[in-house]
Amino acid sequence: MELGIGIGWRPEIADEVEALAGIDWVEAVAENLCADHLPASLVRLRERGVTVVPHGVALGLGGADRPDPGRLAALAARAELLGTPLVTEHIAFVRAGGPLTASPRLEAGHLLPVPRTWDALDVLCENVRIAQDSLPVPLALENIAALISWPGEELTEGQFLAELVERTGVRLLIDVANLHTNHVNLGQDPAKALDELPVEAIAYVHVAGGVEKNGVWHDTHAHPVSEPVLEVLAELRSRVDPPGVLLERDDAFPPGAELAGELDAIRATLRQAATVRVPAAAGERTSTSAAGERTGVADPVAAEAGERTSTAAAIERRGTADPAPAEGRAAADPMPAGTRDRTAVAQTALLSALVAGTPAPEGFDHRRLRVQSRALAAKRADVVAKVAPELPEILGDGYRAAFLAYAGSRPMSGGYRRDALDFAEHVLIAGGPADPAARRRLTYWWQDRSGARPPGRTTRLVRAARAVLVGK
Repeated sequence: MELGIGIGWRPEIADEVEALAGIDWVEAVAENLCADHLPASLVRLRERGVTVVPHGVALGLGGADRPDPGRLAALAARAELLGTPLVTEHIAFVRAGGPLTASPRLEAGHLLPVPRTWDALDVLCENVRIAQDSLPVPLALENIAALISWPGEELTEGQFLAELVERTGVRLLIDVANLHTNHVNLGQDPAKALDELPVEAIAYVHVAGGVEKNGVWHDTHAHPVSEPVLEVLAELRSRVDPPGVLLERDDAFPPGAELAGELDAIRATLRQAATVRVPAAAGERTSTSAAGERTGVADPVAAEAGERTSTAAAIERRGTADPAPAEGRAAADPMPAGTRDRTAVAQTALLSALVAGTPAPEGFDHRRLRVQSRALAAKRADVVAKVAPELPEILGDGYRAAFLAYAGSRPMSGGYRRDALDFAEHVLIAGGPADPAARRRLTYWWQDRSGARPPGRTTRLVRAARAVLVGK
């Protein structure tokens, strides 16, 4: 399946995307699409023959819980609506707590890394199989960027991805910007990760921009693609010709000419790297096998070698990281008892430290946890401002400080729209805003959007406040 060169479609740059030359396909965030109709821009792109791939962000397949059937059904519906050849998601967890830990449900509002351990791999593989059975098209999973690493990890990123592919047959969405991020933040060598992962399983590649602050790389998707990220793309291209490469941009959108320039830089990088071959024999076999499959020119020796390489390397790695024999971890085997429970406890402890201020779990870098915690709160503030733009309008310059103070003691538990309502309610109960007209507007806004539900104590207080204001 050849995709070609693409760009992430976002409503803010819909016109620019339609006007770009040489765009073969686009990717749209699945959760931002309605299940029964498409934005007019995507309809026009599809009529021109442009493939649209839905990219999910909320399944949390790396989480301890089994995938939510409703979320899977929603992703499947969008795949059907788009007529897409595949759907994509992330190797991450996005929520924790709940029944497995008998604790409140917590939402990260962001993609968090899973520990590269056998337990986490067992959980991820079972969740992936559940998702694959529920989706009408193949699934590809993306490696994520991380500010923090888990203590006691048992596999490298490349080994973890190779095991995942071998057990489930899932395709990979390799984000070279995320490989660069993990190089800066965690000291992980992108070339080593590319050497270890099964490049023949790559469905497509993401390229995105970021920024370095105080020695930490932030994968912002709001800055131009940097030269180091293009260098990782070249490393990947020297090993395999990826079926598709896509430019991501999620914020601080530049003019269309700048997007076109970044796409040209990506094309140039791919052309220049196409003539370079990695010296490792395994890498050469992988590239030869994958190229033969796409061109239809069969090379049975290379293909057989490529198949042996994946299995043999995984067995060899497993032997050094885990004394259990390969057959002891066959894909069809049930998970050992307690695996999900252990994963749930570990993920809940980490997420609680990040969003609820509980003590940091043992072994984590406390400074990095603080950086991640601030990043999560900042993203909450940014996204809430987008889904409820009336809030920063009503609160003015005080919005961000008020929200960050709220986020420090109020973990998100029900998504960003619920978060916006809870924040407004919090401000009103605390007696804000100070300006009576702003308080009146915020009260009306909250009541208009809170929906029909049994009025609790907080609701009664706010309605009483409204009655007082209306009487003034």
